[in-house]
Amino acid sequence: MQRPAWAPRGIDISVPSPSRVYDYYLGGSHNFEVDREAARRAMGFLPGLPKITQANRAFMRRAVRYAVSEGVTRFLDVGSGIPAFGNVHEVARQTAPEARVVYVDHDPVAVAHGRAVIGDDRDTAFVAGDLRSPAALLGTEEVRSLIELNLPIALLTVAVLHFVEESDDPYAAMAELRAAMAPGSLLILTHASYEGIPVPPEQAGGALDVYESIRSPLMMRSRDEIARFFEGYDMVDPGLVPMPNWRPDTPPEDEDPFAFSGLAGVGRAA
Repeated sequence: MQRPAWAPRGIDISVPSPSRVYDYYLGGSHNFEVDREAARRAMGFLPGLPKITQANRAFMRRAVRYAVSEGVTRFLDVGSGIPAFGNVHEVARQTAPEARVVYVDHDPVAVAHGRAVIGDDRDTAFVAGDLRSPAALLGTEEVRSLIELNLPIALLTVAVLHFVEESDDPYAAMAELRAAMAPGSLLILTHASYEGIPVPPEQAGGALDVYESIRSPLMMRSRDEIARFFEGYDMVDPGLVPMPNWRPDTPPEDEDPFAFSGLAGVGRAA
């Protein structure tokens, strides 16, 4: 297998990565054949996976615009994945040129490509980090210098928490991140769930088996389990809802049925 010039040395390009699979769903070019093969297998069970990823990105853009409208201009995007069109800093700076953003991911391809996209932008950084290690993440030089945790920030966990297993205690990690945030900070979150998926759970389970086979289990939490991530926050209207229903720009009834798979919400730290 030939290694593309953009692929960092030291990564195993024979093993699929969820962030590169996600990049494939979005029509990106920073993925390998093993990622595309895994994506196609998952789409055999859930053909609307690209629509689901597009709905995640569309929600993220609306939530970032909401954050800026509330005066929040510091963004910490954890599990950001490989940069795609309409990144957080691009959306935020449409109305807040002073916005600062730190992207975090544990995939070396995402980090390397992210740094290339950012270039010499001093108000944006892309760091290697993991949601499961919040203290290390918050202690990076980039977070300390750009985010300013004494001010309200927006913490984004879009399409990432469903990759954190119960054994890694995602609720404790999220509580630690919340404790470090100033009052008025925002949590912007999406999470996979069986709720809203327009196919039987057994069929959707086939896609989960694909993720299990590539050693990236996907946790389909219930509405109540997802709501627990918002403990300590006041929910912003309209609450925890299917992604197209969160402050839509266009009529939700025009959306593809798969776009309603999973839940999204924004909470404000008290």
